[in-house]
Amino acid sequence: MIFKFPQYIDVEDKIFGPLTIKQFIYLLGGAGIIVTIFRFLPGFIAFFLAIPIIALSLSLAFWRVNNQPFISVLESFMKYVFGEKLYIWKKEAKKISKKEQESINPQVYIPKVTDGNLKNLKWNIDVKKSQDIEPET
Repeated sequence: MIFKFPQYIDVEDKIFGPLTIKQFIYLLGGAGIIVTIFRFLPGFIAFFLAIPIIALSLSLAFWRVNNQPFISVLESFMKYVFGEKLYIWKKEAKKISKKEQESINPQVYIPKVTDGNLKNLKWNIDVKKSQDIEPET
């Protein structure tokens, strides 16, 4: 049996001339808001309010950012602005001077290791290891 698989499934259908249904709705909504503004406000004020609405409706309909529709970018922006944010603060260690360090722990005694003590310690460790590991007979 031969099956036909649909091709170009990521391309939206053009319904209204060269426009998709989403583009048509964005442009129709922007035009409706502009007509309403011009109907109820004086011409000078309506003109300045209409400019951002025209820009928004055109960008929603046609502009793509990094091959993503502008509505996705706008949604991400709104989530970032109004969503919860997590601030992480990395505390740096406070540098302590030598005088402060001595005043904090004056009783701490650090023994000095000389060559003789180090050789004795090494010999004791090697002898203990060889005594712990005896070959089985």
